Amino acid sequence: MNKEFCKNALFTDFYELTMAQGYWKQNMNHTVVFDMFFRRQPFNGGFSIFAGIEPLLDAITEFKFEDDDIEYLRSQKIFEEGFLDYLKTFKFTGDLYSFEEGSIIFPQEPIVRIHANLIEAQILEGLVLNIINFQSLIATKTARVWLASKKGNVMEFGLRRAQGQDGAMSATRASFIGGAAGTSNTLAGKLYGIPVMGTMAHSWIMSFPSELEAFEAYAKLYPEKTIFLIDTYDTLKSGIKNAIKAGAKLVEKGYNFGVRLDSGDISYLTQEVRKELDKAGFPQAFISVSNELTEEIIETLIQQNAPIASWGVGTHMVTGGNESSFTGVYKLAARYDEKTNTNIPAMKFSDNPAKTTNPGIKNVYRLYDSQDMARADILTLEDETIEEGKEYRYYHTMVDYRQFTFKADKVVPMLKKRLEKGERTEPRMNEHERLLLSRERMMKEIETLDSSYKRILNPHIYKVSLSQKLADLKLKFIKENIK
Repeated sequence: MNKEFCKNALFTDFYELTMAQGYWKQNMNHTVVFDMFFRRQPFNGGFSIFAGIEPLLDAITEFKFEDDDIEYLRSQKIFEEGFLDYLKTFKFTGDLYSFEEGSIIFPQEPIVRIHANLIEAQILEGLVLNIINFQSLIATKTARVWLASKKGNVMEFGLRRAQGQDGAMSATRASFIGGAAGTSNTLAGKLYGIPVMGTMAHSWIMSFPSELEAFEAYAKLYPEKTIFLIDTYDTLKSGIKNAIKAGAKLVEKGYNFGVRLDSGDISYLTQEVRKELDKAGFPQAFISVSNELTEEIIETLIQQNAPIASWGVGTHMVTGGNESSFTGVYKLAARYDEKTNTNIPAMKFSDNPAKTTNPGIKNVYRLYDSQDMARADILTLEDETIEEGKEYRYYHTMVDYRQFTFKADKVVPMLKKRLEKGERTEPRMNEHERLLLSRERMMKEIETLDSSYKRILNPHIYKVSLSQKLADLKLKFIKENIK
């Protein structure tokens, strides 16, 4: 991602700054707690993947107003000099808790929790939502594609269709966390240590007098990484035949080769191409496909036993496809009252019950059964704990009649302190190591979900519930508001 943008404190919505000046002028800079959570699963899916927290932490620790930023704000003729002086020394000094990157996440649970003074917390809102929303969307999309391919070899080919330079870099990063094995994005390969992959374009083949000459020239240049693009002219009448001729010379020298399809009836053509390769004595030659692939298309091809070894996925993976955004929001959960020396829970009400928030400073616990399978995520108040082996009753987030009891064999707290007084709680790792850990975490946690939650269509809904104490607090707020 473009760190130059994100470390600049102007990377926020203008109204955050006008509100911040209002807080400053009213001497309202008490400690508050904000939650970031999301309201529904994207793609009508059963899970999401948390991504973007590491670049967010980088951005927050470098977030500041430069001299020319102050001059720009002064030019708006709305900010007082005293407030501008305050911004000159602005630095985030609060605490931040979050899920680990690569974790599975569900609606309504706080995935990021920020404790800070009101002005600092408010100014960070746009930054938090921008980074986490986009990268979580793309990581989730990629995980769906990866699962649809039966955890196959998925290549991210989306640079040319991504939303600008920063969109391409962020999408490549998030795609790797979500299960992509490599990328066509060369800069991301350098900066993030992600394997770079690529074959040839139709223009390569069209630049030579014949398709065969184009294949032979490429094979001579890159004998260890040759994949012939066979649909420039006619896949079955010329493409595969010329690929077999050029590939035979590679095999004689001890190399293997592959072919790629980028158009046509992928199911039919890959099966016919497989027959031709096997008939020619090249069962080890592999088939790769691309062309506007989605998880639904990939799942169908798998069900039809299409003989595909790798998948090049671009547009729909790096843009979110039919889901344009992640539904993450940033809401006040508590504020510190100096008169009582306590944190006062806060709750947003709405005519739409789904938009009513859960009050107070909250933790999230994941409950596992004896088979180490995740069964529910529980929201509790900060001072609560859940003991392993003890049965509790839990309540639906809407605080209605729906409830269940469960005795967990394992209880895992999901929120971890990442920043304390504005500084990292752990040394910063290099980006490649961070991404590998996040990717491994995703792959490990996905195994703890029952297959019913991972269905591409009509997945089962995972339980996210409230503790008795939190449910009682929320109900109390609702009853008082009704009066």
